[in-house]
Amino acid sequence: MPATVVLLVRHGLTPTTGVKLPGRAPGLHLSDEGRKQAEALPARLAAVPRLTAVYASPLERARETAAPLARARQLAVRIERDLAELDVGDFTGLSLAQASRRADWAIVQRNPSGYRFPNGESFAAMQARMGDALSRLVERHKGRVVVAVSHADPIKAALAQALGVPLDLFQRIAVGTASVSAIAFRNGGPPMVLAVNSTAGDLSGLIPK
Repeated sequence: MPATVVLLVRHGLTPTTGVKLPGRAPGLHLSDEGRKQAEALPARLAAVPRLTAVYASPLERARETAAPLARARQLAVRIERDLAELDVGDFTGLSLAQASRRADWAIVQRNPSGYRFPNGESFAAMQARMGDALSRLVERHKGRVVVAVSHADPIKAALAQALGVPLDLFQRIAVGTASVSAIAFRNGGPPMVLAVNSTAGDLSGLIPK
């Protein structure tokens, strides 16, 4: 059986990207540029073989990113709650400038494995539920290719886990808006990271035969 490949897509650009921490607050939609990024995904993945399902975080920006690809492939967007953004609790809605002035921001940057956001989620819990979500997708779609549209920190945490990189170093991985990262899950073997933060070009050549 061929490897099961999960294509991890970060949602497209929003008005708060790089400015605020929206967390899981509802009502945040793609910007005009983000919609253009989402509309470009089907062409990038047009030649990818065995693509059998498109999943998305329940947040609007992820579902809106997934929609053009699902439409082009005549698939439904399937919601997977564990692909959701990190719950930043009391930090929700803060600008990055405001967050950086908080006393615990240094811990967020340097020791995320030991941090839980007040009234929110820990980085370790986020990584664990992302791992569980990907395991479920792989189990459902053995030998196929699956798209999972999520958010920057959950995708970086999943990549770090696949690479064997400590969670405290996961912020060293770059994952831009509408980028595609790919992990191959091989029967009986460790996962293999095929791509990180790919933002242009046809990705069909990544898929193992």
